[in-house]
Amino acid sequence: MADKIKILYVDDEENNLASFRAFFRKEYEVYTAIGASEALRIIDSITVNIIISDQKMPNTSGIEFLERTIEKFPDCIRLLITGQSDIDIVIQAINRGQVTKYIPKPWDWDKLALAIENCADLYTSRMEIKEKNFLLQKTNDELNRFIYSISHDLRSPLMSILGVVQLAKMNDSTKEDCVQYLHLIETSVVKLDDYIKSSIEYYKNIRAEETLENIDFNWLIKDIIDSQKHQDQTIEFQTEIENEAAFIGDAFRIRIVISNLVSNAIKYQNPAVEYHYVKIKIIVTNKSAQITISDNGVGILQRHIENIFKLFFRTQNTKHKEGTGIGLYIVKEALSKLSGTINVHSTPNVGTSFEISIPNKIEK
Repeated sequence: MADKIKILYVDDEENNLASFRAFFRKEYEVYTAIGASEALRIIDSITVNIIISDQKMPNTSGIEFLERTIEKFPDCIRLLITGQSDIDIVIQAINRGQVTKYIPKPWDWDKLALAIENCADLYTSRMEIKEKNFLLQKTNDELNRFIYSISHDLRSPLMSILGVVQLAKMNDSTKEDCVQYLHLIETSVVKLDDYIKSSIEYYKNIRAEETLENIDFNWLIKDIIDSQKHQDQTIEFQTEIENEAAFIGDAFRIRIVISNLVSNAIKYQNPAVEYHYVKIKIIVTNKSAQITISDNGVGILQRHIENIFKLFFRTQNTKHKEGTGIGLYIVKEALSKLSGTINVHSTPNVGTSFEISIPNKIEK
């Protein structure tokens, strides 16, 4: 259920405050204050959505009080109630107090209720627009970063390949030289392919509609491992899956999450360790799937933990195998759409563990 709109009504007459509370308390979350001083104390601890103030109050007028609330609550809707019909007061209320509606006193309850309903709708619409603007700005910023990244990260491996080809043309290459050249080309092609696949995953995650289906984690994990293990044949995969209930979820995004984390666990193994492993543990209940993916790889520096889910962030631990800087960002975004959470525990040169929780959308 959506949260109730919070209304603060300020007046210097207790009877008006009591009547207002009684009339609107079922539909809204109502707070009342006798005078501006008490009202200011209330808004120090409570975020209100609509502020209604009487104009004629001792010490501080309604307009003066409303003006003082603008900085703290710039998005709040303000109404002024007054028995005075002076046009100057109305103008001041609009200009200084950013008042949306002006209501004469004594008021008509039906008209007051309609005015507050309109203000509640206006506040809701304003917040929706603000959220959409935020998402639009976020998308625009990411697009700008993508354009920069494409100009660098896509061209870099292509230039490496071109350089190797030109080097091969200039020299009388031996068989050993050719093998080395092919290895350099292969490395660049793999890097380029990783970046392209990550970019496609990013796009699909943003655009794809949620599709719910019954997920068999035993099959899903086996399929992911089979598609990833070619990266390093020496790694031992350890899986433990406990199915206490059927699981309904978005298989596409769940695959994105697990695939990226398994791929990173493979990619960033610790070369100083002889035995490499990736552990995948999943516990499925009727409430959620608890997924843990851990390894004994190079780990992540503590100061980088809070940044690893940012777009194009790369940690210093992984310079020997630089990633695209997109994978963990996609994981975070996919989990956001799944209403899931993720926690990270990592120690440099010891290993990393990702703990994921995804709600089960099975019908109760």
